[in-house]
Amino acid sequence: MRNKIFFIVLFLCLAASFAFSQGIRKPVAAGTFYDGDQEKLSSQIDAFLQGVKPRPAITKDIQALICPHAGYVYSGQVAAYAYSLVQGKKYDTVIVIGPSHQYGFEGCSIYLRGGFETPLGVAQVDEALASKISQLSGFSYIPQAHQKEHSVEVQIPFIQKVLPEAKIVPIVMGYPEEKTINALANALAKVLPQKNILVVASTDMSHFLSKEEANKIDSDTISLVQNLKTSTLVRKMEAQENILCGGGPVASMLLSLQKKGIPKVEILKYADSSDAGTPESRVVGYFAAVVYLESSQDPKPQADSFTLSSEEKKELLAIASSAINLAVKENKVFEYETQNPNFLNEKGAFVTIKKRGNLRGCIGFIEPIMPLYQAIIRAAIYAALEDPRFPAVSEEELKDLELEISVLTPPEKIKDPNIVTVGKHGLIISKGDRKGVLLPQVPVENNWDREEFLREVCLKAGLPEDAWKSGADLFVFEAIVFH
Repeated sequence: MRNKIFFIVLFLCLAASFAFSQGIRKPVAAGTFYDGDQEKLSSQIDAFLQGVKPRPAITKDIQALICPHAGYVYSGQVAAYAYSLVQGKKYDTVIVIGPSHQYGFEGCSIYLRGGFETPLGVAQVDEALASKISQLSGFSYIPQAHQKEHSVEVQIPFIQKVLPEAKIVPIVMGYPEEKTINALANALAKVLPQKNILVVASTDMSHFLSKEEANKIDSDTISLVQNLKTSTLVRKMEAQENILCGGGPVASMLLSLQKKGIPKVEILKYADSSDAGTPESRVVGYFAAVVYLESSQDPKPQADSFTLSSEEKKELLAIASSAINLAVKENKVFEYETQNPNFLNEKGAFVTIKKRGNLRGCIGFIEPIMPLYQAIIRAAIYAALEDPRFPAVSEEELKDLELEISVLTPPEKIKDPNIVTVGKHGLIISKGDRKGVLLPQVPVENNWDREEFLREVCLKAGLPEDAWKSGADLFVFEAIVFH
């Protein structure tokens, strides 16, 4: 299994919803929304970029763009005002969020594997990041959402021109409901700090109004976006007001950045379709904007003072046991409701299964990506059924299983391996595509000293045993362990 980052260590396991292989999506808008000829398309985008009027440079790191998705003859020049600001900059991945015009559905559809083909080539999907967003948001891949949708596709040629090395994560949003917008925003907020990511929110403005009416409505909408009035935008989108066809993607992007700091939205260009010769009695509005953070709200790391009572530990073990029993016997996910604030606290957690003292499965989440009780339920099911080192647990084995839970503190990167303390710290090592994790109790159970612990985590990652000495990233974490 590929796992390029430690943000989620879902040990040797992928959710069942990831089983679909999307492959290379062929273009559906080439020849209609934009030119289907490679040379002509490339020249057209070059002309748009050259047609951008000079403006003062933005010294802040650009976090996101808002770009229109109409045919290039109508909105290509507007989009160029945004894309020109990131041309040649270093972004690992561009997350493109567009609305669904062709297929009605709830939630979002994330293109998890493969790539998007245009006349300029294939933009590869960042599969690790797409998988992580899917895990965090609960959204997966819905084929019908991408089959005929243009709102994401029309952004790809611009990305291929200005950021040719970047990968993409294509996301199509269904009905722009508050729960969907918030779920995606929460997931984005957790992944954006982990690597160099640009978000593109794909939207047009009001549709088929008179030029005068459209310009007035669009001006009001732009003011809402600039002033970060996301709740008002969401309310208007749920009421199906004619303001933004991609209002959901815009709101999710803004909400995710508000969790990182104070976003600043600069409007770069506004136009409507009458500028391309359509009748002024029936225009569509377009705007381009850039978003960066004026200041950070990220708190300094604080010591983790989280504790669990003996009763809470027993309850969590019972939850894990119930989850395994129901999954093995009936292939169902255990549902649990709680108001315990400790259980609702987002925590990383592992569930270790042993049978007569021998390891039978171990899977978990390093980072705090969900409420503790949910992490326990998922980790328990995955440890029982999805750890590829072992066959799935059978119903006959249930009576012989012993469970151990580890509730983790967030990982902390270290430079000095001498900091590692056996019995206190768990270890993560990361180098390239290789990752290895060992829980704090493992070296104690095996009577390893510090150097043996460091060597073993290297071997766990498939790295040379001395990789910890140079060229690899080391992280430590602590855990509350109980059984």
